[in-house]
Amino acid sequence: MKIISIVIFSIFQLVGCSNVSKQKNTASILLPPVQTQREDGLKSAYFGSGCFWCVEAVFESVIGVKEAISGYAGGLTKNPTYKQVGSGNTGHAEVVKVIYNPEKISFETLLKVYYGSQNPTTYGQAPDFGSAYRSVIFYQNQLEKELVEAYKIKAQATYDKKVRTEILPFQVFWKAEAYHQDYERLNPNYPYVVKVSKPRLERFKKKFPELIKK
Repeated sequence: MKIISIVIFSIFQLVGCSNVSKQKNTASILLPPVQTQREDGLKSAYFGSGCFWCVEAVFESVIGVKEAISGYAGGLTKNPTYKQVGSGNTGHAEVVKVIYNPEKISFETLLKVYYGSQNPTTYGQAPDFGSAYRSVIFYQNQLEKELVEAYKIKAQATYDKKVRTEILPFQVFWKAEAYHQDYERLNPNYPYVVKVSKPRLERFKKKFPELIKK
């Protein structure tokens, strides 16, 4: 029975966000954060909480968010590929770059979205576990750092287990391959999207209907 269960789980992983071993976590060196700048009045924030297909869909459903872009951050490898990140040897996690209008949604509300759409006490999000799928937030300045740290404490009060969200200074974001962008929207019938991504998005929408775009 145990062997059969392992085989079934392995097959499910093959149709998931990644089919590569995800164990090693080579954390990036803690350097001063890099502040991104935009000329259109919008801002960018960077979050990781499992498969970026799921995270991208969640943030793009929120009022005030213009776009969410899938990519990689948190490691040392330059121009990483999906396969490299999935191996767990780069230190990178699957991350989304959230482009938002600060006049319509605050950074703190983005944190509410972030914690409200995942289980931050696990090392990844089912069925994807390992360093590539870890819970991580990247701050770009001292104010963001303080808000992130305060919200983590607030989140911890709602869980019996330890919140495992990493808080790291933002350095660089590597955009993922083109086929990963808007994956859930463009591949609505893909098994992983049907079984994992869509249910996660629907749970979030049901939890925070006031934040969802009409």
